Amino acid sequence: MAEPVAAQTHPDHKLVIRNVGLMLSGDIANPILDADTVVAVGGRIAAVGRYGDLDTEGAANVVDANGTVLAPGLIDSHVHPVAGDWTPRQNQLGWIDSTMNGGVTTMISAGEVHTPGRPRDVVGLKAMAIFAQRAFTAFRPGGVKIHAGAPVIEPGMVEEDFKELAAAGVRLLGEVGLGGVKDGATARQMVAWARKYGIQSTIHTGGPSIPGSGLIGADVVLEADTDVVGHVNGGHTALPDKEIRCICEGCRRGLELVHNGNERAALYTLRTAREMGQLERVILGTDGPAGSGVQPLGIARMVSLLSSLGDVPAEIAFCFATGNTARMRSLDCGLIEPGRAADFVFMDKAQHSAGRDFLDSIQLGDLPGIGMVVIDGQVRLGRSRNTPPAEKIPSVVK
Repeated sequence: MAEPVAAQTHPDHKLVIRNVGLMLSGDIANPILDADTVVAVGGRIAAVGRYGDLDTEGAANVVDANGTVLAPGLIDSHVHPVAGDWTPRQNQLGWIDSTMNGGVTTMISAGEVHTPGRPRDVVGLKAMAIFAQRAFTAFRPGGVKIHAGAPVIEPGMVEEDFKELAAAGVRLLGEVGLGGVKDGATARQMVAWARKYGIQSTIHTGGPSIPGSGLIGADVVLEADTDVVGHVNGGHTALPDKEIRCICEGCRRGLELVHNGNERAALYTLRTAREMGQLERVILGTDGPAGSGVQPLGIARMVSLLSSLGDVPAEIAFCFATGNTARMRSLDCGLIEPGRAADFVFMDKAQHSAGRDFLDSIQLGDLPGIGMVVIDGQVRLGRSRNTPPAEKIPSVVK
């Protein structure tokens, strides 16, 4: 088990990653970089380019990628944490660390809704949100960054409540529709108050998933106008195609596709977004832990699914799980460019894949083999215990 709390990266700590065979930027406008080296200082990317053109002297650590693929750490845009690295939903320990073995370095809470005895009164829900935000800021299993503290809105909340939450550091709302607010007009007012104070919102989409939730259709989704349309492909039960298209065409918000959803509806949403020329709106989550369990490889599986069955180039599909999410969620990671957090996943073609190379193997539907994970410029994981073995793996040479 990786250490639970991430150590602070020293501001002068220098990491050099060299001999990268293929560098995926996470930027959907330019998904492949003409570069083989990354330099990070103090846990942030300082330079990207060719080895001979960069200042690589004085590195505290050097990683030889050995020709493997370097990508930004994957982002799970939809998780339901509760306490530490335990989920009561499946009574399972270590699910966050296990997901890091799937290349995920950042998680976004869509509400701590599986908390036993979750309070529904306004005072209680605010207290729980602030607690979760504080706890997961201080506790990072394996170094994974969990953006938590996402209150589920309830009737009776007023503008001052959102102002108070924002002042306390809360930056997210849990899925609209999982609490007592299920009508579009009330949701729209509360979402507007949240947005006024810098709190981002997500809405439940589709049929009920847990006790207390209910059907949220296209009319409510469009009226509520949240920043992200949570699991457009259902969690698990999806809306009819005509309502999914109505959502895609009726707003410009994020279109979140999740592992714990309807796969056919995910592919339909993807095709619709592509027809509209708006693939930058597509982001990925797992919607786990959930009734179907924990999915350590859920984000990698979604990348392969959408690339292989959705006929999307693999380098674009990886953007759904990195740069698209980072920009939609206002994160400092998800892209390999100077100034961003030095969060990376090293991958290569899985052994015995039928693919000609790494990208072709993903487009054929295979999972990548993960050889290393770096968070904030520190190596946090070597060869993944969960993915198939990669043909090549990186090595720490200093």
